[in-house]
Amino acid sequence: MGVKFTDGFWVLRPGVVAEYAHEAYDIDQRDGTLVVTAPTARIRGRGDTLNQPLLTVTLSSPLEGVVRVRIEHHTGTRPSPGFRLPGARNGEGSIAFADATGTPGGATLTTGALTARISAGAPWRLDFEHNGRRLTGSGHKSVGYITLADGASVSAEPAGVAGYTRTGLAPAKHYVHEQLDLEVGETVYGLGERFGPFVKNGQSVDIWNADGGTSSELSYKNIPFYVSSRGYGVFVNHPEHVSFEVGSESVERVQFSTAGEALEYFVIDGPTPQDVLERYTELTGRPPRVPAWSFGLWLSTSFTTDYDEATLTTFVDGMAERGIPLSVFHFDCFWMREFNWTDGIWDARVFPHPEQMLARLHDKGLRVSVWLNPYIAQRGALFEEARTQGFLVARADGSVWQWDWWQAGMALVDFTNPDARRWFQDLVRRLLRQGVDAIKTDFGERIPLDVVWHDGSAPETMHNLYTQLYNEAVFEVLREERGEGEAVLFARSATAGGQAMPVHWGGDNYASFRSMAESLRGGLSLAASGFGYWSHDIGGFEGTPDPAVFKRWVAFGLLSSHSRLHGSTSYRVPWEFDDEAVEITRRFAELKLSLMPYLYAAAGQTSDRGVPMMRPMFLAFPADPAVAYLDRQYMLGDDILVAPVFTESGEVTFYLPEGTWTSLLTGERVQGGRWVTETHGFDSLPLYVRQGAVIPRGTRADRADYDFRADVELHVYPGRVRVESIRLTAPDGSSELITVTVDASGATVATRADGTPVPVRMV
Repeated sequence: MGVKFTDGFWVLRPGVVAEYAHEAYDIDQRDGTLVVTAPTARIRGRGDTLNQPLLTVTLSSPLEGVVRVRIEHHTGTRPSPGFRLPGARNGEGSIAFADATGTPGGATLTTGALTARISAGAPWRLDFEHNGRRLTGSGHKSVGYITLADGASVSAEPAGVAGYTRTGLAPAKHYVHEQLDLEVGETVYGLGERFGPFVKNGQSVDIWNADGGTSSELSYKNIPFYVSSRGYGVFVNHPEHVSFEVGSESVERVQFSTAGEALEYFVIDGPTPQDVLERYTELTGRPPRVPAWSFGLWLSTSFTTDYDEATLTTFVDGMAERGIPLSVFHFDCFWMREFNWTDGIWDARVFPHPEQMLARLHDKGLRVSVWLNPYIAQRGALFEEARTQGFLVARADGSVWQWDWWQAGMALVDFTNPDARRWFQDLVRRLLRQGVDAIKTDFGERIPLDVVWHDGSAPETMHNLYTQLYNEAVFEVLREERGEGEAVLFARSATAGGQAMPVHWGGDNYASFRSMAESLRGGLSLAASGFGYWSHDIGGFEGTPDPAVFKRWVAFGLLSSHSRLHGSTSYRVPWEFDDEAVEITRRFAELKLSLMPYLYAAAGQTSDRGVPMMRPMFLAFPADPAVAYLDRQYMLGDDILVAPVFTESGEVTFYLPEGTWTSLLTGERVQGGRWVTETHGFDSLPLYVRQGAVIPRGTRADRADYDFRADVELHVYPGRVRVESIRLTAPDGSSELITVTVDASGATVATRADGTPVPVRMV
């Protein structure tokens, strides 16, 4: 995988011609931007301006603390549309020239604490600084315009069917790349949901959505954005294929490239990684609040299992009889008739009266989710209607694009057609008015290139961008029908900006401890890419977990932002495993519900600031060098550390940062600043609270959407209390500020605005 142009440090690959920005020949100020003319050879005389390309590099600021860099060769070619950037503004930066006459000393663009400094003349040099401290930069042979001779290859692997690489793209004729320096000890995170090594240094990463499961280098959610341990981020504004070489092709640089005549990227300032995510999500879209009930336990029919209303009733009633609080019941694919997906019609052979069935589930206090995808099979009732109205993606000859992978004769809804979008939204609206509460938007990755889009979009652009249009269409209807704060998806694929349509889950994993760990790596990588909410299939999707895997995964899953029991060919009700699995599921489901006042407050941070609920350790403790590579533990909100157990024996080794930590389960205190090894039963795991934390805990654990302001007490942990107030927000959006003080005796006291006390428990 990856796109590489060199063969070692000195030599280009055969058939590759590389022309690099050699110097800043002149620097102009135009409408709040810096425009740099960068020829690809040193200009010593007039004759040197002939018969060679030059690159135009434009610097601007769309948001305080963010610098946009656009590199262009031929500006008359069709540009990439880029991503939708709802937070972008113009003219945020201030420009200064080192010499009043213009070019000789170079120029700077400053926005907030971030400065882009372009040096005049040769060699090429563009530096990015935070309050004068250099973060990274583009130097000699960093800005490149690449031309390939016929037959030349820049793929890191051999070509496949019909000359296509693993990305599905044939080699292009031209590419533009940039390389930004990596400092000694610098580590890189993000680039979407990636299941391999958490730190991306040394990796080649293709930003190209694919349905590859969780055990490969492919990803459902590819985000051309990374965060550096040095407190800055880089976002490449191209929905098309982008190839990242992270300290791989050039070990002291991050290279990113895309096919065509231009490349646009943003450098995003911190100074902390959380600050970077705040700015990135302000630019590309913040996750909205999701309903409180969505944080409770979801139970699925599973995928290819046999079920009807009687079956699911035994599941729902079985959970209630065993005292396991359940929040959502999910119907997977076969709620519709086989070969008919997606037609939005309940299979009358097993669900003859869907409205009454959904009402009965609501009467049991449950919400309902159903599976959808954006593909229309030709046997379904909607295919001919969509075909005749031109709602399906077509080939160049006007015929409908179809194939038999997944569903026979499958076609794709063309969401670039406004009428097709409304047509699909009407399907979703009918389901919601029947009584469905949430939609699982599956697939959206298998988008072909040999097609023509209604709005004329380039196929390479739409491959990754399709999922955005698909999820936006569904989320918009959910918001219209259910109201702000009540809309929730369960989406598999995404691209940049997808965090604004939550929730996302981690895709098809396996029923093993190894897959449990790779799922967590994917979730933490996605969190570092700006996604605030995340879930995964508890117990693994493929195969049937043994009881040990299931029980360990239940604890992990119910300490994730969202929690779903789901499988492929076997059920995931806990009594299918053993009696202890029932006890474990009850214990951790009740624990999560008791933590809802704390979790809902953390969700408020996600919506307000773009900070993920599940935080990689480097994000929470950026000054601690010991956390750089940690991918088997995380912070859940500000104050709770979770270290899932990935062994049957219960042995687990994890790291506690400096300070005194207290087990939330046992009250045991442990000194941090060191590695700890513990052995836990199935009913336990390392779950530690930071010193001085005040954790609002619910006094009930029967449902996820109780009143977090009224049914609450504050648990105060040892150490100096680190907050002066806590805002408690109820599921209806109303909130109350609780003042936290320490009285003369040293006890912590909490009071409401009207002076009435809030119960406090000293741990």
